[in-house]
Amino acid sequence: MLGFLKSKLKSLFQEITTKELDEKSLSDVAERLRLALVESDVALPVALEIVDDVVAYLKGARVGRTESVYQVVLRSLRGTLYKMLTSVPQIDLVSEAKRWRQEGRVFTVMFVGPNGHGKTLTVAKVANLLLKNGLSVVLACSDTFRAGAEEQLEVHASRLGVKVIKHRYGADPAAVAYDAVSHASSKGLACVLIDTAGRLQTDKGLMDELRKIARVAKPALKVLVVDALTGNDAYDMAVKFNDAVGIDAAILTKVDADVKGGAAVSITAATRKPIIYFGTGQGYDDLRPFDARWLLDRILPPD
Repeated sequence: MLGFLKSKLKSLFQEITTKELDEKSLSDVAERLRLALVESDVALPVALEIVDDVVAYLKGARVGRTESVYQVVLRSLRGTLYKMLTSVPQIDLVSEAKRWRQEGRVFTVMFVGPNGHGKTLTVAKVANLLLKNGLSVVLACSDTFRAGAEEQLEVHASRLGVKVIKHRYGADPAAVAYDAVSHASSKGLACVLIDTAGRLQTDKGLMDELRKIARVAKPALKVLVVDALTGNDAYDMAVKFNDAVGIDAAILTKVDADVKGGAAVSITAATRKPIIYFGTGQGYDDLRPFDARWLLDRILPPD
C-alpha cells in the first residue's frame, strides 16, 4: 500500500552522490523530484510548490559527516509534506457533533463528491462512528436520481438501526435534506448525515443543486469524499467542489487499495482544508482518523 512514491524516491536519492548541494545538483534533484511526485499522483501545481519549498530549504545546505545527501533531501521533503498536510486547521467530527448536541442544535453533515467514490458507504461509516460515541443519527437520501440510491442507503440504515428520510425518485434533493433536519429537530436527534448524488465537477447544473441543498439544510460541515485511486484529477475535483459549495473537510476512500498517495497531498493543497478520515476497507469500522505521520511513513522511504 502507498509504496509507489517510496520506491521512486529511494531510486532517485540513491543515485545522488555529491556531498555538496550546488546549483547543478539542486537543479537535477528538483527536476527529478518533480517528475517522481507527478508520477505518484501529486498534481503538477502542488508538485511545483513542494519542489520549490524543498529547494529553498536545501540551498546552501551542507551534508554532515554522518549523513548522506539522500538523508538531507528526504528530511527536507518529509518536513515540507508534513507542513502542507498539517498546516490546515484540523476538525474532530465527533467532538463537533457533541458540542452541537450540548448546545441543543442538530449537527448536520453534507457529503459531496463524484459518483462511484464510496460516498454512501462513507456516510454509513460516519453514522456508525457517531452511534458508537453515543450520538443519535438520521440519514437523508438527497440522491433522488440514481437508480437504487435509496435502497442502498436503506440497507446501511437497517444494519445500523437508524432512520432514512427519503422522497420519491425525481424529487427535490434539497427538500429531502430540509425534511431530515426538521425530523431530527422534532424528535430530538443529534445528527443528520446527507447523502447527495454523485456528479462530475464540470456539471454546472448538478453543482447548482449542491448549492441549493447547502443553502436549505445549512450543514455544519460539507465533506468531500474522494477515491484515493483518483490520481492527478483529485486536485481539479477538490478545487471545483470547493468553489461550488465551500467544503470544510475531505475523506479519502479506498486507501487500502494499491494507491500512490498523491491524492491526499493534492486535495489538502487545493482546498487548504483538512482530510479528516481515511477509508481503509468495506466494513463500517474501516474509518481511520487522519494521521500525517502514518501517511508519510507509507509514501516515503525510511531515513
